[in-house]
Amino acid sequence: MSDEPTVLDFVKALLTPWKGAPPPIPPLESEITVGEIGILGVEAETFIPSGVPLEEVDQLQSEEAYAGDAGLPWRAFISFGIAIVAQLSLEPVPGRSWGIGLGLYLFAVAWVVWANYKSEWVLSPFPEVIKKVDSLEIRWAYLIPGAVFTILAFLTMGGNKFTLINVLFWISAIVFITIGFWVPSQGTIKRFFSKIRRFAVNRNWKFQISGWAVTLLVAGVIIIFFRIYQLWAVPAEMVSDHAEKLLDIWEIFQGETRIFFPRNTGREGFQMYLTALVIKLFGTGFSFNSLKIGTALAGLFALPFIYLLGVEIANKRAGLIAMVFAGIAYWPNVISRVGLRFSIYPLFVAPTLYFLIRGLRRSNRNDFILAGLFLGIGLHGYTPFRIVPLVVLVAVGLFLLHSQSKGFRTQTSIYLIILILVSLVVFLPLFRFWIENPEIFAFRAFSRVGTIENSLPGPAILIFLTNLIDAMVMFAWSNGETWPVSIPHRPALDVLSAALFYLGLILLLVRYIRRRNWLDLFIFLSIPLLLLPSILSLAFPSENPTLNRTAGALIPVFLVIGLSLDGFLSGIEARISAPIGRTLVWITGIMLLIFAGYQNYDLVFNQYQNNYAQSSWNTSEIGQAISDYTDSIGSEENAHVVAVPHWVDTRLVGINAGYPTKDFAIWPDQFLETKEIEEPKLFIIKIDDTESKALLQNLYPSGILQHHISDVPNKDFYQFFVLPE
Repeated sequence: MSDEPTVLDFVKALLTPWKGAPPPIPPLESEITVGEIGILGVEAETFIPSGVPLEEVDQLQSEEAYAGDAGLPWRAFISFGIAIVAQLSLEPVPGRSWGIGLGLYLFAVAWVVWANYKSEWVLSPFPEVIKKVDSLEIRWAYLIPGAVFTILAFLTMGGNKFTLINVLFWISAIVFITIGFWVPSQGTIKRFFSKIRRFAVNRNWKFQISGWAVTLLVAGVIIIFFRIYQLWAVPAEMVSDHAEKLLDIWEIFQGETRIFFPRNTGREGFQMYLTALVIKLFGTGFSFNSLKIGTALAGLFALPFIYLLGVEIANKRAGLIAMVFAGIAYWPNVISRVGLRFSIYPLFVAPTLYFLIRGLRRSNRNDFILAGLFLGIGLHGYTPFRIVPLVVLVAVGLFLLHSQSKGFRTQTSIYLIILILVSLVVFLPLFRFWIENPEIFAFRAFSRVGTIENSLPGPAILIFLTNLIDAMVMFAWSNGETWPVSIPHRPALDVLSAALFYLGLILLLVRYIRRRNWLDLFIFLSIPLLLLPSILSLAFPSENPTLNRTAGALIPVFLVIGLSLDGFLSGIEARISAPIGRTLVWITGIMLLIFAGYQNYDLVFNQYQNNYAQSSWNTSEIGQAISDYTDSIGSEENAHVVAVPHWVDTRLVGINAGYPTKDFAIWPDQFLETKEIEEPKLFIIKIDDTESKALLQNLYPSGILQHHISDVPNKDFYQFFVLPE
């Protein structure tokens, strides 16, 4: 009987990916090139010479995958060009039609599949799984006291308050539990100090900077420019959510060190304590700038982990592209600048995924422990992060179902248990609050999913599917209508990034069908999973999509972009001999970066800023007017903002004026009470509030009315001064 696999064997393998890759199909003689064999999934043994570092294995595999036809990869260029034209047709201009863009994208997909088949556009292969047997030894001398400290921390964290005692118990529990599970590296500390000693003794110091280090430095400068430039001015005004945050932070300084902040439907405390630290370190006070510094730093700190993720799953260039495109992109930039908790979501998604994927690929228990630490900390950050434990379970589940885990499924399952235990210890304060106040803890999330605040506007499953589609197309069509964190109804990505993203998704799916690597499927599925906090807004479907609740998804989204562009550039490099091919790659990469940078600069510093200024109220100008008054002739007790529905948040006026807890609101029926005060008085009046203006002029005939012309059109207001007679 012939041992050659049948079509039935191949179909069965397609339907059972966890059993391994499908059997190879014998190539037709003289019809398949070497490059096509690699793409079709025929597994050939790759010889790795002895002495080659593991980090170079992926480069060798990449060169092997591209061995094939020479010449310009014209199919890849055509598919990329069509995708860019498709995305240009979806830009928010009058009369845009999604039908034209969809048709062009489908045409681009056909071309990219052909380019992939011809080895012109191929994603860099994943580095091989490193399987290491773990003795699974643990150090009970640390775990037992860690368990004791965990119990003590839990018992002392009642009443929703951090104290010196329960924080010491909590930190001790984290440290002891971590050390108890940690696998120590033999001689690591000794080698570290030995290197320091040799460095100090050696007087002939030599410093070398590689070309790659210079590239990373230039990339860092570009990213910091986009994230820090005009941070104080873009955006310029606060909204009511900022007032809630600053009031919570004020209470921290008054001794209210809460675990969970119940104001405004409830908030986790990470941003409050981060901003309190910023105020202490930089002396920026209870201000918009203090909030911005913290969230901008959070946005920056996520980027190195995007780079490391790219290196872990592909190569350094893919990681660099992912990091730079995420660094200059409009979406992560605006959620970092707005001064709210949104950038904390990707801040902890990135390291959680990095250490998890690294741990699964390298059979490394310590990476699972680090993933658990970041998972636990992330749960203290922003409510949508609560979806990440599900993402972690899906990742491990997919790994266990595929052949890459063969022989290591039990060990990986134990690693997962360790990850969960570590994350629970870090999550402990919120867990205690959750037990004591389940309604408060879950209210914000359930108010969007269920009918606590609003009845569902239709069948739940239909709303969910509609929301899912809207969220998955937001990168190319509409990122929603939430103006504080977006330009309403425009794509979440720039033209170039959107084209690379959708073509990259297709390349991931094609490779998964051929290679059956769990990581391809996980990267693809992690995007809708991390979009779920927005998709599950069933009671308020108009709030989906929104760039803040989807922020965790930007990690895999920009990874796909990095993989996609890296594969495109590799196709050029492999077919055009050096130095021309390498030069063309650099020129192409720089031109694409300039193109993306120009559009993202315009999106953030022109379109977003102008739309935000028009949509928000100029509380900073009103606060400055009150500050000028109190610095000259009056006191804050006699300064008032005439309250009008749907106008300024008068708490923000107080914060901008330098009085964080002062609400300057006064209602017209309270005007008469001010008559008894003989000191100078100031009333701020909305420009179209003619009734209040007339009442004050009748009450104070000698009052002085001044028209304040705002820097922003249609934001003028009146200042009405009353001087002592």
